[in-house]
Amino acid sequence: MRLIGLVLALALAPLVAEAQPAEKLARIGYLSLGSAADTPKALLQGLRELGYVEGQNLVIEYRYAEGKAERLPDLAAELVSLKVDIIVAGGTPPPLAAKRATTTIPIVMTSAGDPVGSGLVASLAKPGGNVTGLSTFTRDLAAKRLQLLKEVVPVISRVAVLWNAANPYAVLNMRETEAAARTLGLQVQSVEVRGPDDIETGFSTAIRWRAGAFIVVDDPFTYLHRTRIADLAARNQLPAMYGFRQYAEAGGLMAFGTSLADLSRRAATYVDKILKGAKPADLPVEQPTKFELVINAKTAKALKLTIPPSVLLRADQVIE
Repeated sequence: MRLIGLVLALALAPLVAEAQPAEKLARIGYLSLGSAADTPKALLQGLRELGYVEGQNLVIEYRYAEGKAERLPDLAAELVSLKVDIIVAGGTPPPLAAKRATTTIPIVMTSAGDPVGSGLVASLAKPGGNVTGLSTFTRDLAAKRLQLLKEVVPVISRVAVLWNAANPYAVLNMRETEAAARTLGLQVQSVEVRGPDDIETGFSTAIRWRAGAFIVVDDPFTYLHRTRIADLAARNQLPAMYGFRQYAEAGGLMAFGTSLADLSRRAATYVDKILKGAKPADLPVEQPTKFELVINAKTAKALKLTIPPSVLLRADQVIE
């Protein structure tokens, strides 16, 4: 009897195995204005923590515009044609391109500047439509950056603002910066950039205007060219404030803003909820909760600047 039972068990084993449902393969489209060098490590880490492993139960279709915003509509259309389950997009232009390409595939923003003002969502609490995720914008952020810059360079009276006028979030940030400058008694020079050739021209404009410092509005375009911008600031002996730590790591003087890594990691929870049946329209957009001040001491020394102890004490990291 034991022998017969063993034989039956062996015979039925393949049938039982075949009856087991295979784990569903999640297909995600990743759309970025940046380059392939900017791998979304934090997003992948967040997905791993939730049980999604690329090459096992997860496939990601990466599409990078390499700094060329005009490529985004075609790249978004490619992801739609592949019938991915979700499109994850950073910044503001990529999710906008994705939204124009589809009204049915869920879209998760990892770092949109002004989701409501740019038309990505109806409201933060009730996004509506097929877009949700995380925003980088909070009120008074521009004012805090200007205040920090003035603490480090107290003699400044003129500040040039380098910003991408093609990005709706940058437009909002520029308005906030102008309002904060009036409160602090500073003059602001708008320096618009829409392509790589505008960056050096922008610095020349600021020098002619006799700017005492620079603010670079965080944006996928300026982020992609952060090393070049930091090099030009150093070459022209201009102290500059940036939005994300990566700018300071690339040689910028100082950066104050939300943590992109934290936002990307948190975006994974949206992906998980949607894959499990949640609707983007019902998932409120989250605003940043973690901010960091990063100072590049090497750049400060090259600019012959002494960072006040009161600012150093508030720094989350000082790059030596």
